[in-house]
Amino acid sequence: MPPLSPMLAKVAKTVPSPEAFEGGLLYEPKWDGFRCIVFRDGDEVELGSRNERPLTRYFPEVVEAAKASLPDRCVIDGEIVVPIDGRLQFERLLERIHPADSRVRKLAVETPASLVAFDLLAIDDEALLGTPLGERRPRLEQALAGATDPIHVTPASDQLSTAEEWFAVFEGAGLDGIVAKPCASTYQPGARAMIKVKHVRTADVVLAGFRLHKKSTEQHPLLGSLLLGLYDDNGRLQHVGVSAAFPADRRAELVRELQPLVVEPADHPWAEWAIAEAGGDRMPGAQSRWNAGKNLSWVPLDPALVAEVGYDHMEGTRFRHTTQFKRWRPDRTPESCTYAQLEEPVNYDLDDILV
Repeated sequence: MPPLSPMLAKVAKTVPSPEAFEGGLLYEPKWDGFRCIVFRDGDEVELGSRNERPLTRYFPEVVEAAKASLPDRCVIDGEIVVPIDGRLQFERLLERIHPADSRVRKLAVETPASLVAFDLLAIDDEALLGTPLGERRPRLEQALAGATDPIHVTPASDQLSTAEEWFAVFEGAGLDGIVAKPCASTYQPGARAMIKVKHVRTADVVLAGFRLHKKSTEQHPLLGSLLLGLYDDNGRLQHVGVSAAFPADRRAELVRELQPLVVEPADHPWAEWAIAEAGGDRMPGAQSRWNAGKNLSWVPLDPALVAEVGYDHMEGTRFRHTTQFKRWRPDRTPESCTYAQLEEPVNYDLDDILV
């Protein structure tokens, strides 16, 4: 019965070798979507998120597909994704988390989601959490043998060479790495019992503002995250993401160091974003769909500093995840920080993966 916390993964820098694990490893592509535990009991279907919050109302088309393709009584671990034109589109997936039911229903038709299944946790009256992955994977394939689009079973391989090839080429379809799972392992909710390997790159970006930390006070201000920008082909500074991992002492120092760069909002390149937001652009201070009460107000800075950050990949015009601050780059001019520096992965058609 829901809720159930999904099993998680720890990060590795390289794809691990199966020889280091008793029973070997099962490799899978790392899907870039919303982690989802699907509970089906006849006509009753519940979709649970990574943090055990319900996703059911946001994806009615996945609910209907689950009724059509999943076993009558089962629990499936998987990922909800939105594939468009041969690529995963995470930004379109984010749009699905909307409070208005009419909007949800409209987007379910315009940008329908798919479910990629990668584990079977229960079927009929049998719980499989204590069953080794090497046995759960064939059971998953058997249970979903008759599944049709938009329900898919993720590809899997026990060959290191295949995993390394997937890691190199699948990024072109919007996937973001490889997951390695010990074949002898049981399913451990909430534990980091898997291994994930993601792409890591660096980019030089413009510092355009910052947010204060949730523990910041007027007497002791603390920096929460840096707001980063890149110049597009029209010379316009675009908000591309944030960098947020700093020690507590450094957070206080950064607020003091950045004070001379604080400018009035009207003098900032993003002053017009309040208007642009109505057209779909994303402001640094926009309300979070995941936490409506979260304060995302920001402090505008003169975009004069350049920083080097680490990132895994882009989603549209933005960094997909929070970047890692590396160092300041006083040798770079802000105007030189453009999208042209970013590495473009080789294109790969998602339809060749979701067979």
